[in-house]
Amino acid sequence: PLVEEDCVRGCLSDLDVHKSMGPDGMHPRVLRELADVIAEPLSIIFERSWRTGEVPEDWRKANVTPIFKKGKKEDPGNYRPLSLTSVPGKVMEQLILEAIIKQVEEKKVI
Repeated sequence: PLVEEDCVRGCLSDLDVHKSMGPDGMHPRVLRELADVIAEPLSIIFERSWRTGEVPEDWRKANVTPIFKKGKKEDPGNYRPLSLTSVPGKVMEQLILEAIIKQVEEKKVI
């Protein structure tokens, strides 16, 4: 499916500016404020990624921090990972999810 610029713009406009940036250093506030400017180039990147099955390398990286749950701090099993991933990558994931949901609903798969 074609990744429409308006859909990308909509996702960018809905970004929570209070979320953290990922390892690529792109802050959600910047992406949200520049939505009108970057929607087109991002839609091209998303479309190419969709068609080729390749994802930009920076979007596959994450900053992982162990977060303590409960129990003894010495036990590694008492921690859970918190992963900060690329915001543009998350936008692309959201668009893919929406496309899958639309397809499932239209075809009444479930």
